[in-house]
Amino acid sequence: MNMLQLIGLAIQASLIVIVFCVALNTRQGDLLSLLRRPGLLLRSVLAMNVLLPVIAVLLAMGLGLNRQVEIALIALAVSPVPPILPNKQIKAGSSASYAVALLAWSAIVAIVMIPASIEVLQWIFKRPLEVPASLVLKAVGISVLAPLLAGVVVRQLAPAIAARIARPLSTLASILLIAAFVPVLIVAWPELRAQIGNFTVVAIVVLVLAGLLIGHLLGGPAAGDRTALALSTASRHPGVAIAVATAVAPGDKEVIAAVLLAFLVSIVATMPYTRWRQRLHMG
Repeated sequence: MNMLQLIGLAIQASLIVIVFCVALNTRQGDLLSLLRRPGLLLRSVLAMNVLLPVIAVLLAMGLGLNRQVEIALIALAVSPVPPILPNKQIKAGSSASYAVALLAWSAIVAIVMIPASIEVLQWIFKRPLEVPASLVLKAVGISVLAPLLAGVVVRQLAPAIAARIARPLSTLASILLIAAFVPVLIVAWPELRAQIGNFTVVAIVVLVLAGLLIGHLLGGPAAGDRTALALSTASRHPGVAIAVATAVAPGDKEVIAAVLLAFLVSIVATMPYTRWRQRLHMG
């Protein structure tokens, strides 16, 4: 196993642990809480899984972007919520139950939506494409669903232990994630820099801002729900997006760089909104 593979495993392991720690802080019924709010569930699916992918397709078709960027934008738009997002949402004023439920439900819906979205990609790029459902299920299951369920089980069986280990374990995983992600960025920087230009950053920012606006408007009257849905609509799982993008464009390193670039730009582009919502929550 070479160094790059070890770094990849470290990133995957840290994300799994982060999701596990999020689940350690859940209460009974959090994962199913959205089923008791069907209106919010419907609006959440509409925002994350219908409207944002439509905007991504329109941007891909209308701006004359590089093919790799087009694939990256659509792959991100159909991917679930990233594992690191719930902690960010909770700090910005969202309820833990809604943030965790969005993480779980977006992963479940993605298993169905991603293969369906491939039909759209085939139409756009005028070529046969295939993303096996097993690939999507594996990516979503390993990185989100399995650690989420494991954390819930531990929380139910040993709540005292869960409360004691959640914070230090999450901190350790976050440090590992940053330490592992830095060399990836260094290695990928030439490809990342090559993707800048031709309206690439503009398209990414527009997609992120559209996601924030859609989620904020559809989040309902509760401020925390607005914040959670806005950030969930604008932020997507780069690991799943890379799995989809590389299935669409096998062996194309530039498409991986395009996904990473879009993910990094989305982090920066959502910062002003996150800080605004944090100030409102603290005030």
